[in-house]
Amino acid sequence: MKLFMASLATETNSFSPIPTGWTGFKENLHSKNASTEGGQVYATALKVFRNRAEALGWDVVEGLATYAQPAGPTIRSVYETMRDDILADLKAAMPVDIVLLSMHGAMIAEGYDDCEGDLMARARTIVGPDAVIGLEIDPHCHLTPLMLDSATAIICYKEYPHIDIAERAEELFTLCADAATGKTKPVMRDYDCKMMAMYHTPFEPIRGFVDGMTAMEGKDGILSVSLAHGFPWGDSPVVGTRTLVITDGDPDLAAARAEELGKTLWNLRGQLRTFPGMAEGLDRAVAANAYPVVLADFADNAGGGAPSDSTFVLQEVLKRGLKDVALLTFWDPVLVSMCIDAGVGAVMPVRVGGKVGPMSGDPVDLTVNVRGINRDAIQYFGKSEASLGDTVWLEADGVHLILSSKRTQTFSPNVAEDLGLDLSKMKIVVVKSSQHFYDRFAPIASEVIHLATPGAIPPDYTIIPYTKRDMNFWPKTENPFAESADA
Repeated sequence: MKLFMASLATETNSFSPIPTGWTGFKENLHSKNASTEGGQVYATALKVFRNRAEALGWDVVEGLATYAQPAGPTIRSVYETMRDDILADLKAAMPVDIVLLSMHGAMIAEGYDDCEGDLMARARTIVGPDAVIGLEIDPHCHLTPLMLDSATAIICYKEYPHIDIAERAEELFTLCADAATGKTKPVMRDYDCKMMAMYHTPFEPIRGFVDGMTAMEGKDGILSVSLAHGFPWGDSPVVGTRTLVITDGDPDLAAARAEELGKTLWNLRGQLRTFPGMAEGLDRAVAANAYPVVLADFADNAGGGAPSDSTFVLQEVLKRGLKDVALLTFWDPVLVSMCIDAGVGAVMPVRVGGKVGPMSGDPVDLTVNVRGINRDAIQYFGKSEASLGDTVWLEADGVHLILSSKRTQTFSPNVAEDLGLDLSKMKIVVVKSSQHFYDRFAPIASEVIHLATPGAIPPDYTIIPYTKRDMNFWPKTENPFAESADA
């Protein structure tokens, strides 16, 4: 057997003011040896694929692996260059039996609404109808007809936060290996749930729903089950939630089970979590009897394409005169550089946040003490490492700010702790993240509250200004299935 593998990934927020270009890809991961070096998140699947293939004595050819922090649409020439690089290596590797790709699933480039489908369709043309093409994607994806037509098997991570990337890569490898050797004949069918929501898997009712999906697998001809959450801030014609079922050669069964799961999820919509506004969430944190309370600045999550420099929560904290509050992580490479030059102990006037645009709020002027500096900082996400660039810890009268030179969401408390800030002594910790922080922050928190903050990805799905899909989805429409029937 001969395996070709590659990774091309970013999550596109169509409404982000930040373009995705070469800088975004090359500052994070851009390598043809990702499976044998480093610990980047988007190298995880390739490491699994290589280890599994080599254990079976297969030949392995590795193409480009690259990842950019989510932002606006990828520049057309950048996408086409990377895509064509991968396809050229695939052509050079022919003949191959299996192609395994690790992508995000919600990548949009100028002129391309469906980068994943585009890449796989071109790969299918190269390898022919009999080769196996497998795709592992983030559940915040757009599951498109072209993706389903081009792939043999697609598997989404099941967990949010995404702590199961390696496990899903193992699952995809096994499924595709079985297909390549004639053991199974995977058939995929999906179902449009006509929903737009966030599905946090540690909490009910989604915890039970995901456990039920897992329990279906390996029984009665069902090979794999995925929930494609969708990425609401991607302006795709098919953006939204879909269920996906893979069976062994039975398309009717796959379609029936996908529909059953989709209808089950629809019936749970009233139980999905809702988030308090910023003022209400801070009121709850101030009234708490145990600390620290961890607040998620949901809408300024760099992992959803936000700038990670919004000041809305900071301004409210200062307005209330709160102390022992830590906010992390602001993206501000210029201010980080200034603070590094000034050195630990420096007292200086600074302007924090509000730099990228209206979604970031107004800049805040403070006099701060530079309390800590960490060069080439990292943070932890599952078993992987994520670069922060350089980080600094600033204090302004009991309000503690962590800044980074690279734009990234906050995953782990070590962002602050490596600078010397003990979060256990804080009353409130505000993290710029929507959910990936949860795995590592929940154990240190007395309570976790997700805030419906203003910003680039506000969790109000009724106000997203789509141009490429209809408005027939819940909660924009109370019953989109009735609307469809009327139409």
